[in-house]
Amino acid sequence: MKTILFLHAGAELYGADRILLNLVTQLNPEKFHPIVVLPMQGPLVDELRQHHIEVHVIDYPILRRKYFNPRGMLRYTQQYRHSCRQIVALLKHRDVQIIHANTLAVWEGIYLKRLLHAKLVWHVHEIITSPRMVFLATSLMVGRFADQIVAVSKEVSDHLVSSKLVSPRKIRVVYNGVDTEKFKPMPASANLQAEFQVTNDDIVIGMVGRINAWKGQTTLLRAMVPLLKEDPRLKLIFIGGVFAGEEQRRQDLKTAIAHSRVAGQIRLKDFRNDLPSVYQLFDVFVLPSTNPDSLPTVVLEAMASGKPVVGFRHGGVIEMVQDGLNGFLATPVDGDDLTRCIQELVANAGLRSKMGLASRARAVRCYSPQQFIRAFEDIYNQQ
Repeated sequence: MKTILFLHAGAELYGADRILLNLVTQLNPEKFHPIVVLPMQGPLVDELRQHHIEVHVIDYPILRRKYFNPRGMLRYTQQYRHSCRQIVALLKHRDVQIIHANTLAVWEGIYLKRLLHAKLVWHVHEIITSPRMVFLATSLMVGRFADQIVAVSKEVSDHLVSSKLVSPRKIRVVYNGVDTEKFKPMPASANLQAEFQVTNDDIVIGMVGRINAWKGQTTLLRAMVPLLKEDPRLKLIFIGGVFAGEEQRRQDLKTAIAHSRVAGQIRLKDFRNDLPSVYQLFDVFVLPSTNPDSLPTVVLEAMASGKPVVGFRHGGVIEMVQDGLNGFLATPVDGDDLTRCIQELVANAGLRSKMGLASRARAVRCYSPQQFIRAFEDIYNQQ
């Protein structure tokens, strides 16, 4: 049996968090023993414990923008060394053979692979476009220290290789899986409809995603305002929280909604755990990320839930959405084109239904959790 140490950048239940949860809970327990060490308490810790997964919390630093200054780098280095020693003390007698670093923000695997004499599998979920120095630094570290790089999409793989610091021979593309039994078409809950103040006669445009600088909530708001003004049946739902310390982003979005003159048709809710039911409120799912998104989990979930998807034509979305078949791809960061794509679906219920069926079929065919787990078990067996 191989013991695998999993390191991750948080303890919430957003996209990469849920991918990690799916992976460690579905590995063959006769062949692999996962040990998860997270940098903080949170709902992911609770979920892992409910699945009887060994999980520990050690406050190791995650590479964030707050460290991108001389004082920040000094603090990061001190915390990095101290927390890595804590992890080694915890696991030095556990015969860890593989370290799985989940996301580019987790660098602890570089130090720990030497101290624990383990192989490093680096699971890359991001496409870093700026600052360029951060992209080059992360590419250098991944290319030099990872024994195996796993990219969540071809777009992620190509972006890493474009740095000229990562060999394509080290990279394997493994698409994330989505639980198509959990996320599936089903009738909308009357209780949720009442909570969100929507009816069966409404046409609901929905977005799920953390409120940050590039997920595109304000872009979607601007694109939707003219449509909302034209049709009182239209409703817009935002679901998502913020990073600690970035609460102002949520307040800014609330202010923009209040000033839109269509605030009565817009709902803003914090992140929640009943997403399989929430997706059933939506007629169209939109993810207008203004930077390339690697392989957004929420798009997979919306597809599995039988929803047509609208996004910008960049990042991993172009591998998920077949333009004109299960959704539309707008010109990147072109709000007018985004409005046009949404309007085409708003105006045609038959097209929404047809594209929703195509989304579901594509999710089942291309993004099964079984394919995802088999691929990782194969990777671990090769280390």
